[in-house]
Amino acid sequence: MMYKVQVRFLFHSDIKIKIPEIYDDSVFDDLFGILEEVNKRYNSYSENSYIDKINKNSGHFVKVDIETVEILRKVIHLSKIIGGEYDITIMPLIRLWGFYKQNPVLPCFEKIKKVKRLVDYKKIIIDKKRNRVKIGIKDAIVNAGGSSIIAIDEWGIIAENPEDEKEVLRNINGMPVRITKYEYSGNGDNDLFEIKIKNMSYSTSNQKNTYLIIDNEKYGHIISPKTGFPSQNKQVGVITENAFFGDIISTGLYNQTPEGFYEIMEKLSCEMEISGFLIDKSGKIYYFNMEKYFY
Repeated sequence: MMYKVQVRFLFHSDIKIKIPEIYDDSVFDDLFGILEEVNKRYNSYSENSYIDKINKNSGHFVKVDIETVEILRKVIHLSKIIGGEYDITIMPLIRLWGFYKQNPVLPCFEKIKKVKRLVDYKKIIIDKKRNRVKIGIKDAIVNAGGSSIIAIDEWGIIAENPEDEKEVLRNINGMPVRITKYEYSGNGDNDLFEIKIKNMSYSTSNQKNTYLIIDNEKYGHIISPKTGFPSQNKQVGVITENAFFGDIISTGLYNQTPEGFYEIMEKLSCEMEISGFLIDKSGKIYYFNMEKYFY
């Protein structure tokens, strides 16, 4: 089967949609239209979105819709399960490290300690009865981001070595689709494994393409809200039914030890269908309930 692809910039990143060639191009407009509405309402980078208004009015209640309330309630719930290693108020730390600067400088411990006081998801206050939200600190921003693949039909996903620069989404029939700027030339020697999913999402977190070089050292963008420093793990992958949850979980698990990874996955498996893996700094892979997806 032949496919066609469109890429549009939404959620502060490139979003790619791939559909069979037999469908009219208007399908792209319909699908991206849904995403554009979500981007307009809930993206922290979108002017006057609900999240933008919360950020700009820190310390004061902001009227929001029920969807924002439910999103934040679920985020707070997952943050508790993950032990605070996922925190949507992390942006002050990301900025301190210099991810939005031309010439980043390694922050000193005292500055990290000071900025960490601004990062605390527990200070998000939700008034569900009146659909209001506020952040109980004066300098914070709610940030959402990540890398997720939603498989509506049956698709194969190749998980590659995070030290390599390729990542591929491939149709079961063998049609390769590039999902990064690097070309894929076939079954590479650095492939970790291949999985098959249907009506599920695969969310992955790694730092191979988003990092800083400070004094010849590489520092990734996934920063621990607890330590204030980037994690040294190499990659996390999570399979869930809900891509939104998967993106949160894969980021939160990135800062975990293998023991913490298994403990959290066990807790989450009582609430949802979930599988995943973690690659630690030495390159060792830890799997949780992944066997059914291998082929």
